[in-house]
Amino acid sequence: MADNLLSLAQSGDRRSLAKLLTAVENDEVSHASLEIPVRQSDGTVIGVTGAPGVGKSTLIEQLLAKWTDDGLCVGVLAVDPSSPLSGGALLGDRVRMDSADDNDSVFVRSIATRNHPGGLPTTVGLAADVMRICGYDLVIIETVGAGQSEIRIVSVADRILLVESPGRGDEIQAEKAGVMELADLIVVNKSDLDGADRAAAQIISALELSDSAPLVILTSSKSGEGILELAKQLLNLPVRAGAELARARERLLTAWDADLLSRKDINEVLESISKGQFTAQEWVKSKRG
Repeated sequence: MADNLLSLAQSGDRRSLAKLLTAVENDEVSHASLEIPVRQSDGTVIGVTGAPGVGKSTLIEQLLAKWTDDGLCVGVLAVDPSSPLSGGALLGDRVRMDSADDNDSVFVRSIATRNHPGGLPTTVGLAADVMRICGYDLVIIETVGAGQSEIRIVSVADRILLVESPGRGDEIQAEKAGVMELADLIVVNKSDLDGADRAAAQIISALELSDSAPLVILTSSKSGEGILELAKQLLNLPVRAGAELARARERLLTAWDADLLSRKDINEVLESISKGQFTAQEWVKSKRG
């Protein structure tokens, strides 16, 4: 069944691709079952992250228009918070990118976090690989933009775009030890607003001691400022020195989370910890041997 869906999806059947991505999200298929090799980092999977309200979705729409005008096909995986009732994606980013529905060169898919630690479901990597082998030149992964998900995105994306906006003040400094140092490119969006230049200067100042500081670009989805430069830079970003070990660490943590949560006895383990039969640390230590 999955093999047939993959074959149809590769032939351009968007409905089959949607069904296949549903199977991926439900953890019903794997790289092995689909006979898809794990993709090596090649710069074609771009993670877009940043706090809520900075304009990630609108910026992505601008990039989609530019790239598809240049003849590229682009897939978008919008990681949305899970509904507390259904467990499915709340579809916030899917709705905000609704103009992409008219573009045959774009495929947008919302994926629920499923309350996964780090805010990034482990199936995202396979979903990106499926899109790539189905003919999409680029895959954009947009995170929910809160907490650990901003860092965990490095476990699946080749390049990281961090989106900021004016008026975030001390929050920018707080991010210095996190995703800001792992980003390949930082955008200060909404550059038509007061304080954009000051925000860019704060970021540059915060990273001035870094061995390999990322490029900082000002953009405005409203005026179009910086969009062309951003689109070009994202396709030609060099590998940043010093970030690979940090990325490897996040990949390892993601793999560990996935392995732990897939244990058949995970519910029993959690119940025992909740009843005080042993602590989480004691359980971890017991498994080391």
